[in-house]
Amino acid sequence: MDEHGTDPLADEDVVRVLDADGRPLPDATVPDLSDDRFRAIYRDLVVTRRFDERAVSLQRQGRIGTYAPCAGQEGSAVGSTHALADRDLISYQYREHGAIVARDLLTEYLPYWMGHEVGTELIAAGNVFPLNIGIGAHLPHAVGAAWAFDYRGEDRVAACHFGGGATSEGDFHEALNFAGVFDTPTLFCCHANGWAISIPESDQTASETFAQKAVAYGFDGVRVDGMDPLASYAVTREAAKRARGSGDGSGGGGSGDASPRPALIEFVEYRFGAHTTADDPTVYRDEAEVDPWRALDPLDRMETFLRETGRIDDEGVAAIHDEADEVVADAIDAAESIEADPADMFDHAYAELPPEVRRQRDELLAAVDEHGEDAFSRE
Repeated sequence: MDEHGTDPLADEDVVRVLDADGRPLPDATVPDLSDDRFRAIYRDLVVTRRFDERAVSLQRQGRIGTYAPCAGQEGSAVGSTHALADRDLISYQYREHGAIVARDLLTEYLPYWMGHEVGTELIAAGNVFPLNIGIGAHLPHAVGAAWAFDYRGEDRVAACHFGGGATSEGDFHEALNFAGVFDTPTLFCCHANGWAISIPESDQTASETFAQKAVAYGFDGVRVDGMDPLASYAVTREAAKRARGSGDGSGGGGSGDASPRPALIEFVEYRFGAHTTADDPTVYRDEAEVDPWRALDPLDRMETFLRETGRIDDEGVAAIHDEADEVVADAIDAAESIEADPADMFDHAYAELPPEVRRQRDELLAAVDEHGEDAFSRE
């Protein structure tokens, strides 16, 4: 690819390890990882893409609910998660499925999209907060968790994922301000994918970048090519060190010591498909605009890197794709084997059910007993 031609990030000030074609840049430092770890990152990218394809198909068949596709954004979610310790907390919006895959929680996770809340309960065992639908509402919670880690003296950080649209919410500013004042070990992972549903970034903020917003709160912001898995890994790894207090302590409001400092990471990337399966992106954007970004596909770039450095061959690539098919198929089978209990929808919303809700529950359950569950099932 011509770096100054079709590469949409050629002239952007972003951290990169791989060029647009997947080859290490001359001045870049490739993360010091084992061959197995490099291949594991690629494997998780492939599994995430395969899951994404199957999930969209399942939604079209009426087998899962409205779904948020992630194609194009796998590099940032997978790369950043590999840079964290398993004990670190991940709090995400609803598109960072690669983080779930990297934590090996796909089977536990998929039931959520089929209407079973157990899907959000089970991923907690892997230190992942339940996905958040309210835009930006999870940021203060992630900061609170990080503050608790610091207060208890636990060596943990909280990585909080959100889209550019969340930066227009008050929760974003409150969370960053609190993190900056109290030095909470929080990584704010902003996925700048070009759009907030149908609103372009140019209409979302007058700031030149999302990363620069960190300056107002006294800590560092950095922009990274989010479609470069290795750059996403490297930037997150360094930010996590500083958040733990083991970096250079040079955060925007720091005093030069090694105290924990939060960070704002802007992953510059592009959403290939729709915002959700209820969205039609052709209404607000031209497909020709997407094409240059497709050339930065994180899977293709990572595969090129592995091939040209002798870490994988045709057989290895085929084996990973076969594994991805099997992993996703098994997760779907497991999720569809769960039997729904209509009483579940009334649990957990209240400590004690209000009389009207109790009446509705009793009426529904009585009808199910009288007519059978099949009468309420939709084929």
